[in-house]
Amino acid sequence: MSVDSVFPQLEALLPHVQKPIQYVGGELNSTVKPWDEAEVRWALMYPDAYEVGLPNQGVMILYEVLNEQRGVLAERTYSVWPDLEALMREHGVPQFTVDSHRPVKAFDVFGLSFSTELGYTNMLTALELAGIPLESRDRTVDDPIVLAGGHAAFNPEPIADFIDAAIIGDGEQAVLDMTEIIRGWKAEGRPGGREEVLLRLAKTGAVYIPAFYDVEYLPDGRIGRVVPNRSGVPWRVSKHTVMDLDEWPYPKQPLVPLAETVHERMSVEIFRGCTRGCRFCQAGMITRPVRERSITGIGDMVEKGLNATGFEEVGLLSLSSADHSEIGEIAKGLADRYTDDKIGLSLPSTRVDAFNVDLANELTRNGRRSGLTFAPEGGSERMRKVINKMVSEEDLIRTVATAYGNGWRQVKLYFMCGLPTETDDDVLQIADMATHVIQKGREVSGSGDIRCTVSIGGFVPKPHTPFQWAPQLSAEETDARLQKLRDKIRGDKKYGRSIGFRYHDGKPGIVEGLLSRGDRRVGAVIRAVYEDGGRFDGWREHFSYDRWMGCADKALAEFGVDVDWYTTRERSYEEVLPWDHLDSGLDKDWLWEDWQDALDETEVEDCRWTPCFDCGVCPQMDTHIQIGPTGQKLLPLAVKNAAPAPGGHSH
Repeated sequence: MSVDSVFPQLEALLPHVQKPIQYVGGELNSTVKPWDEAEVRWALMYPDAYEVGLPNQGVMILYEVLNEQRGVLAERTYSVWPDLEALMREHGVPQFTVDSHRPVKAFDVFGLSFSTELGYTNMLTALELAGIPLESRDRTVDDPIVLAGGHAAFNPEPIADFIDAAIIGDGEQAVLDMTEIIRGWKAEGRPGGREEVLLRLAKTGAVYIPAFYDVEYLPDGRIGRVVPNRSGVPWRVSKHTVMDLDEWPYPKQPLVPLAETVHERMSVEIFRGCTRGCRFCQAGMITRPVRERSITGIGDMVEKGLNATGFEEVGLLSLSSADHSEIGEIAKGLADRYTDDKIGLSLPSTRVDAFNVDLANELTRNGRRSGLTFAPEGGSERMRKVINKMVSEEDLIRTVATAYGNGWRQVKLYFMCGLPTETDDDVLQIADMATHVIQKGREVSGSGDIRCTVSIGGFVPKPHTPFQWAPQLSAEETDARLQKLRDKIRGDKKYGRSIGFRYHDGKPGIVEGLLSRGDRRVGAVIRAVYEDGGRFDGWREHFSYDRWMGCADKALAEFGVDVDWYTTRERSYEEVLPWDHLDSGLDKDWLWEDWQDALDETEVEDCRWTPCFDCGVCPQMDTHIQIGPTGQKLLPLAVKNAAPAPGGHSH
């Protein structure tokens, strides 16, 4: 049966909202497939505003992977701003997809990609607007399967009541496998209803169904154990790892937004995973092992993507792009290829010890010299040992000297406040480092007109990292420490004016900490915050710390735990962590040993270039580190050498 578009009702509301263009759809490279020809239908959501959600690589990749399949369609939906939400409620317009404006409730799967936990209230908004019951236990066979993915899905326990399923790890193959199970179940006439299709998914061992697990608590509030409550459901669910990135060259046709978005460029993921072993970094830990895309694979993706989009900048994405074993060749090859077209290249953030003048020059050859961002993370040498970020101050000064000496005028340094064992003095050393950077910059450039911006984020301990046991610094202590740092920078008459200072107060970090290490009891807090009007918690102007704390005090009281219990409390080795039954491949004992090494200020090398440290990922996931060099070069594009057409260029 066909499903009608809600666009006629929606269109009447658009003149009354800000940025109506974001709800219209029809972007270049978007796909609309006939509804009736599809056997399985996916609605994919990045639970934030269009301008943040559209450029998201994860959603863009899955959208294309699914739409390439016969009998499958995928459409996108994003969070609507509060002005449109109010009108949709008033006029009975449901949550819709931007591709064909069909109601989200009509799809088989409603898949949400969470890169941060602060999107949870937006998920509840979308569910309620869609007319899907908020809690999974109230849904019927006619409601979509609500699926969570993305980095936050590595601990989906706080949203366990609201989702039906979670996929941890890489999604490309996982969504195809899931599609086939749903297709088979529908073809058989949906036997056994919702319970049966979820059971089929659970039995694969690759999809986590929270309802099939019971959590038992100890009298002191800690978890006793997590046990399956159906037969045939595995005790642990494993993450998915795509091994050959060249087999998955997505997105082939990147979406080109209609409204302004946070990134106006085409992005290519050049490798996945990181083995630097920074102890605070969840992304690096959960995406192991390192898998590089080949230089020729990257070249092909850039060529196709530029042809399909018309963008003038290419972002080379990964957790640490300068660590690709052939980054120099990649940057030079691409810069050579696109010299005439003035296509700029960018790396999101660069490791201090991987940056050199050759790379710098290739990155700016065709584009503008924008600011450079480096992330020392810790202000003192001691802190950098604790977090295993092996960058010395000499390395940093040498690198910025190279940049300032080669014409850059602006460098941004990123640090964290509130790391384990940190003292006021460790944080105050950030000011000394920034001063040395300006001093060196003035010396090598012969100019007083240079800037260094210090940007500071509060540290939030994350699951599946060595710091998952660590206490979090309270919001008050974080703010007090940052105030001292600000006073020190501002009080410096000689260099202070050249140093920009940006920081987040400690409050959002405490909420993120509650959500990132929470268990199922935190679901009651999320729901209470949502019902009290919480939306867009990742946006400073919408975030309310008082609302979160007030709701948490009420909702957690009956369980005998509070926000501090989840955030500022240190965990012991024996404690069962809420995510222990979700297997990221990392051995828990290895993580614990690394936590002890952090407390002893012991550094660990990168296992890409040294013997294995037994983190557990490769044997357990049957994977291995894949790196070049392939020895291949990017050749000039044949067509480029053709004579340009009169009065224009050839493409």
